[in-house]
Amino acid sequence: MFTSETQIRVRYAETDQMGVVYHGNYAQYFETARAESIRQLGFTYKDMEAMGIMMPVVELHTKFIRPARYDELITAKVILKELPTDHRIEFHHEVYDEIKNLLVTGRIVLYFMETKTMKKTVMPTHLYEKLKTYFPEN
Repeated sequence: MFTSETQIRVRYAETDQMGVVYHGNYAQYFETARAESIRQLGFTYKDMEAMGIMMPVVELHTKFIRPARYDELITAKVILKELPTDHRIEFHHEVYDEIKNLLVTGRIVLYFMETKTMKKTVMPTHLYEKLKTYFPEN
Protein backbone atom coordinates (compact mmCIF):
# COMPACT_ATOMS: atom_id res chain seq x y z
CA MET A 1 0.00 0.00 0.00
CA PHE A 2 1.29 3.45 -0.89
CA THR A 3 0.42 6.48 1.25
CA SER A 4 1.40 10.11 1.06
CA GLU A 5 0.47 13.26 2.97
CA THR A 6 0.37 16.88 1.83
CA GLN A 7 -0.40 19.87 4.01
CA ILE A 8 -2.59 22.66 2.65
CA ARG A 9 -3.46 25.98 4.31
CA VAL A 10 -7.14 26.86 3.80
CA ARG A 11 -7.40 30.22 2.04
CA TYR A 12 -10.19 32.71 2.67
CA ALA A 13 -11.39 32.43 -0.93
CA GLU A 14 -12.00 28.69 -0.41
CA THR A 15 -14.62 29.25 2.28
CA ASP A 16 -18.32 29.90 1.87
CA GLN A 17 -20.74 32.24 3.61
CA MET A 18 -20.86 29.87 6.59
CA GLY A 19 -17.10 30.24 7.09
CA VAL A 20 -16.25 26.68 6.13
CA VAL A 21 -14.48 25.22 3.10
CA TYR A 22 -16.88 25.11 0.19
CA HIS A 23 -17.54 21.46 -0.71
CA GLY A 24 -16.33 21.83 -4.31
CA ASN A 25 -12.83 22.77 -3.15
CA TYR A 26 -12.14 19.31 -1.78
CA ALA A 27 -11.73 17.98 -5.33
CA GLN A 28 -8.88 20.49 -5.74
CA TYR A 29 -7.36 19.41 -2.42
CA PHE A 30 -7.52 15.79 -3.58
CA GLU A 31 -5.84 16.74 -6.86
CA THR A 32 -3.09 18.67 -5.09
CA ALA A 33 -2.42 15.68 -2.83
CA ARG A 34 -2.36 13.25 -5.79
CA ALA A 35 0.04 15.42 -7.77
CA GLU A 36 2.34 15.79 -4.76
CA SER A 37 2.24 12.06 -4.03
CA ILE A 38 3.38 11.31 -7.57
CA ARG A 39 6.08 13.99 -7.24
CA GLN A 40 7.30 12.28 -4.04
CA LEU A 41 7.91 9.21 -6.21
CA GLY A 42 10.14 11.23 -8.51
CA PHE A 43 7.55 11.59 -11.27
CA THR A 44 5.05 14.32 -12.24
CA TYR A 45 1.85 14.76 -14.21
CA LYS A 46 3.92 16.99 -16.47
CA ASP A 47 6.25 14.05 -17.14
CA MET A 48 3.27 11.92 -18.14
CA GLU A 49 1.88 14.61 -20.39
CA ALA A 50 5.28 14.89 -22.11
CA MET A 51 5.04 11.13 -22.73
CA GLY A 52 1.62 11.60 -24.35
CA ILE A 53 -0.37 10.22 -21.42
CA MET A 54 -3.17 11.97 -19.54
CA MET A 55 -5.23 10.95 -16.52
CA PRO A 56 -8.85 12.09 -16.68
CA VAL A 57 -11.07 11.66 -13.63
CA VAL A 58 -13.90 9.21 -14.36
CA GLU A 59 -15.37 8.87 -10.84
CA LEU A 60 -15.40 11.14 -7.79
CA HIS A 61 -17.01 10.20 -4.48
CA THR A 62 -16.80 12.41 -1.40
CA LYS A 63 -18.09 12.06 2.15
CA PHE A 64 -18.16 15.14 4.38
CA ILE A 65 -17.75 14.46 8.09
CA ARG A 66 -16.59 17.74 9.66
CA PRO A 67 -15.88 21.17 8.18
CA ALA A 68 -12.48 22.75 7.62
CA ARG A 69 -12.24 26.49 8.25
CA TYR A 70 -10.25 29.46 7.03
CA ASP A 71 -6.53 29.46 7.88
CA GLU A 72 -6.51 25.87 9.17
CA LEU A 73 -3.60 23.73 8.14
CA ILE A 74 -5.20 20.57 6.82
CA THR A 75 -3.51 17.34 5.84
CA ALA A 76 -4.65 15.64 2.65
CA LYS A 77 -3.71 11.98 2.66
CA VAL A 78 -3.53 9.80 -0.46
CA ILE A 79 -3.87 6.04 -0.19
CA LEU A 80 -3.28 3.67 -3.08
CA LYS A 81 -4.59 0.32 -1.88
CA GLU A 82 -3.89 -1.62 -5.06
CA LEU A 83 -1.17 -1.46 -7.67
CA PRO A 84 -2.84 -0.78 -11.03
CA THR A 85 -2.41 -3.50 -13.62
CA ASP A 86 -4.40 -1.90 -16.43
CA HIS A 87 -5.67 1.54 -17.48
CA ARG A 88 -7.48 2.25 -14.18
CA ILE A 89 -6.07 3.74 -10.98
CA GLU A 90 -8.09 4.32 -7.81
CA PHE A 91 -7.02 6.81 -5.16
CA HIS A 92 -8.50 6.99 -1.68
CA HIS A 93 -8.30 10.31 0.12
CA GLU A 94 -8.61 11.43 3.73
CA VAL A 95 -8.46 15.02 4.95
CA TYR A 96 -7.57 15.82 8.56
CA ASP A 97 -7.48 18.99 10.61
CA GLU A 98 -4.53 20.08 12.76
CA ILE A 99 -5.55 17.87 15.68
CA LYS A 100 -6.02 14.82 13.45
CA ASN A 101 -9.82 14.85 13.28
CA LEU A 102 -11.02 13.19 10.08
CA LEU A 103 -12.89 15.82 8.04
CA VAL A 104 -13.53 14.32 4.61
CA THR A 105 -12.99 11.07 2.76
CA GLY A 106 -12.93 10.55 -0.96
CA ARG A 107 -12.40 8.00 -3.67
CA ILE A 108 -11.33 9.01 -7.15
CA VAL A 109 -10.88 6.82 -10.21
CA LEU A 110 -8.72 8.00 -13.09
CA TYR A 111 -7.76 6.36 -16.38
CA PHE A 112 -4.39 6.37 -18.09
CA MET A 113 -5.11 7.47 -21.66
CA GLU A 114 -3.07 8.28 -24.75
CA THR A 115 -3.40 12.00 -25.37
CA LYS A 116 -3.49 11.77 -29.18
CA THR A 117 -5.86 8.84 -29.59
CA MET A 118 -7.90 9.09 -26.37
CA LYS A 119 -7.44 5.33 -26.02
CA LYS A 120 -6.91 3.66 -22.68
CA THR A 121 -3.34 2.69 -21.89
CA VAL A 122 -1.32 1.48 -18.90
CA MET A 123 0.63 3.37 -16.28
CA PRO A 124 4.05 4.58 -17.48
CA THR A 125 6.69 1.95 -16.72
CA HIS A 126 8.83 4.36 -14.67
CA LEU A 127 5.92 5.18 -12.35
CA TYR A 128 4.88 1.52 -12.14
CA GLU A 129 8.40 0.50 -11.10
CA LYS A 130 8.44 3.14 -8.35
CA LEU A 131 5.02 2.16 -7.02
CA LYS A 132 5.46 -1.61 -7.08
CA THR A 133 8.02 -1.39 -4.26
CA TYR A 134 5.08 -0.46 -1.98
CA PHE A 135 3.22 -3.62 -2.96
CA PRO A 136 5.56 -6.51 -2.08
CA GLU A 137 2.92 -9.15 -2.82
CA ASN A 138 2.99 -8.21 -6.53
